[in-house]
Amino acid sequence: MFVIVGLGNPGAKYEQNRHNIGFLVVDEMTKKLNTQSLNKSNFKAITLKHHEDIFVKPQTFMNNSGESVIAIKDYFKVQPNHIIVVHDDIDLPFGSVKYKIGGGHGGHNGLRSIDSHLNTKEYIRVRIGVGKPASKEQVANYVLDNFTKEEMQKLDELFPKIILAIENLKKIPIELVKSKYTI
Repeated sequence: MFVIVGLGNPGAKYEQNRHNIGFLVVDEMTKKLNTQSLNKSNFKAITLKHHEDIFVKPQTFMNNSGESVIAIKDYFKVQPNHIIVVHDDIDLPFGSVKYKIGGGHGGHNGLRSIDSHLNTKEYIRVRIGVGKPASKEQVANYVLDNFTKEEMQKLDELFPKIILAIENLKKIPIELVKSKYTI
């Protein structure tokens, strides 16, 4: 069993935000799957199951994403190395995708919350580059801005590659995924 967590903020006003790239990937992954909704209030998340996989979109807002992740981890007794977190990364150029286990949160409050709640950093991360604003003071507004039309078109092209990489993260070592699917 793998838990695939897409990070983002709940609500229509955030749907196309850079910070919501994780939600967009989970939506794309589950679009054509025959999923079963798992509604447990303590999950604080939209949670879908397909075969052995659990797809999660925390509804706690980004800063408290760890509340959902720990509730689902504990309920399903999933090891951290079977949790895949998909998130935006301003330190990567727009459209690049990298994979890692561990490391710092880089100021990302969703990751900070997950690290704190899991008490480990040994989960798999799919880092999707959203670019970076000109100054550090603009970061909050930048990640909460919507993707441009051109960026959304590029993401539509990237989603199949990201989904294929996530499927492979469940089957082969991360080093092989890095060598084959880093964009």
